[in-house]
Amino acid sequence: MNDREQLLRIWLETVLPAPLAGLAPASSDASFRRYFRVWYNGQTGIVMDAPPDKEDCRPFVAIAAALRGLGLNAPEVLAGDLDQGLLLLSDLGSRQYLSALDAGTVQLLYGDALEALARLQTGGDPGSPLLPPYDTALLHREMELFREWFLGRLLGLTLDADEQVVLDQVFARLADNALEQPRVWVHRDYHSRNLMVTTPDNPGVLDFQDAVVGAVTYDLVSLLRDCYIAWPRSEVESWALAHRARLRALGMNGLDDAGQFLRWFDLMGAQRHLKAIGIFARLKLRDGKSGYLDDIPRTLGYLLDVAARYPDLAGLRALLRARGVDQWTPPA
Repeated sequence: MNDREQLLRIWLETVLPAPLAGLAPASSDASFRRYFRVWYNGQTGIVMDAPPDKEDCRPFVAIAAALRGLGLNAPEVLAGDLDQGLLLLSDLGSRQYLSALDAGTVQLLYGDALEALARLQTGGDPGSPLLPPYDTALLHREMELFREWFLGRLLGLTLDADEQVVLDQVFARLADNALEQPRVWVHRDYHSRNLMVTTPDNPGVLDFQDAVVGAVTYDLVSLLRDCYIAWPRSEVESWALAHRARLRALGMNGLDDAGQFLRWFDLMGAQRHLKAIGIFARLKLRDGKSGYLDDIPRTLGYLLDVAARYPDLAGLRALLRARGVDQWTPPA
């Protein structure tokens, strides 16, 4: 038993209303946080272990309360020691959307997820000091992960001056696209591994501690062009436009042009997928989590598909094809 687990067990003895009957790993994510399921008095809870020198629990606690206030099924914080990085949460179960999604379930599950997303986007106050802005600097930092960790470190490519300019111009265009959209609360990781199938109040919503105020299409493209599961473009666009119609019916302004909305959606996806590819490479190289490499081809496929349809991204597509990046597959 390591020091963190010993600390966790001692803490649980002080906060659980009944003796601890069992403890087992529940999940891990792409950060330093770990999750354990605990059993006590015939029920279960989830413990978040977030080492305070690596993670800060405070945003999670504040945002969880705000999301629950909007009617979303986020975990309830039952107990916490923020200085030690320990939280006891209500248990939203172990059935991720990813394991439940198929052609027969997608309409119902995405219907619930999009309804919850609309509550987040129309209920959250963009002027609230709770969430930081998804500003130019953050958008660019995310895209730079692609240049540094994927192209540079994972693939070992050294870009020439002209290629660097191509990336600079594409990154600037994608940031501008995000900043010109209506501003809403953005979960920032709204996808099939962070949504749980729950009854009632589907979906359960997890991993929201990095939420920001940003573009209306960000969470939508995270869900519909998920790095972990793909759907036909025609269906994705139909779902996206139906969500636009829902938001307009709920009173959101600035969504009059369906064509513009799809352009926002596509280019927002390109920004997100550049970031995700960079993160997947970093998870492999820095953190030893090689499984995420298997998700790069799907994510890169989204990026190349959008780049083929927008002149703004033609230079990026040409660069990736010239360097053979479009053919990259994970090592066996």
